[in-house]
Amino acid sequence: MDLMPRKFYLDDIFDDFLTTRKEQHMKCDIYEKGGDYHIEMDIPGFNKDEISVETNDGYLKITAEKKAENNEQDEEKNYIRRERTYGKYERSFYLGDLDEDKIDASFENGMLKIVVPKKEEKDTKKVIEIK
Repeated sequence: MDLMPRKFYLDDIFDDFLTTRKEQHMKCDIYEKGGDYHIEMDIPGFNKDEISVETNDGYLKITAEKKAENNEQDEEKNYIRRERTYGKYERSFYLGDLDEDKIDASFENGMLKIVVPKKEEKDTKKVIEIK
């Protein structure tokens, strides 16, 4: 008999509290499959040219930036409600020793998919001969 629930109802509240507002706009799943890391991230409302994926010292950094639409036509608009936000959103993940040349990324229908091959670990074990 399981006396404790598997998931506490307050977990979501604490997750949202500990997650910054900008991270909430870039929710993702990370999983391992076939010796590769797979990252699937929702970035709705952005175009492919507004997203960048970079690596540095084992970190994978994903940035999405949307600049505010500021043109003469905006002066004629009388907004009743304006909820779409503009700005820069960023997430970083430490994945260890990466093979940057083999990372593959695609963006379609608001979802960024990244496949990061794991670098083959070299066996550094050395057997010492006993004399």
